[in-house]
Amino acid sequence: MKRKLVLSMAVLAVLLFTGCAGGNDADSHMEGTQQMESSASETLGVDSDDTESAQNELETDGADRAVLLYQGQASLRIVTAEGKVIYVDPYAGDDYELSADLILVTHPHYDHNMVDKVQNRNQGCEIITQDEAIQNGEYQIFDLGYVTVEAVEAGYNSLHDVSDCVGYILTFSDGKSVYVTGDTSTTEQMPLLAEKNIDYAFFCCDGIYNMGLDEAAECAELVGAKHNIPYHVTAKEGVVFDRELAEQFEAPDRLIVEAGEEIVIE
Repeated sequence: MKRKLVLSMAVLAVLLFTGCAGGNDADSHMEGTQQMESSASETLGVDSDDTESAQNELETDGADRAVLLYQGQASLRIVTAEGKVIYVDPYAGDDYELSADLILVTHPHYDHNMVDKVQNRNQGCEIITQDEAIQNGEYQIFDLGYVTVEAVEAGYNSLHDVSDCVGYILTFSDGKSVYVTGDTSTTEQMPLLAEKNIDYAFFCCDGIYNMGLDEAAECAELVGAKHNIPYHVTAKEGVVFDRELAEQFEAPDRLIVEAGEEIVIE
């Protein structure tokens, strides 16, 4: 951008000089301007293609990384660097217009399993629920090329049986990872997840049907992700996010993401 500014100033100087010289031939004036612009580029060591390339880099900054939209409650939409669209626990929000390549469901409760909200689906769109994620008591790993999805334990409370609930760790093609707990209390597996060096972890913490804020913060310490994000912070009907409650999540490296907010997974 600095090089482009200097180049523009050089061209402006030429225009002023030409105007002062009283040039009346518009074609000659334009030809002279083009020649001087080319000369200025050479003097500055700037190729016109380089200038355009630098601008494109600014316009496409972040396109090589996944972008995550938090829709509220436990609903996420992720667009990968490859342009693949992933929906997790569809329920909250209205941003479901992008055609899905993958839909993940952690368990069958209605506020995690409104798959019909995702009406637009690309050919070959996959849907992975707890039924596919747990096979013969074993947690499955799905390598889809643009993302690897690893099912992990969830549940451990009266309303969420461990045999019927999962969390997911999504690892993208650049190695960055996102962990969603789904609805759960502390699991036996969480201390082992620290070995995975997770980048972003979403912890449910409504304290009514799941673990509360304090327990969720303890789980965040066990998992040791680089960024710990409170979600599913309320069980109130129609309320998909409560900022005041989220700020009571006292985990290390806390990151509060508002419903409707996007973050770059970096």
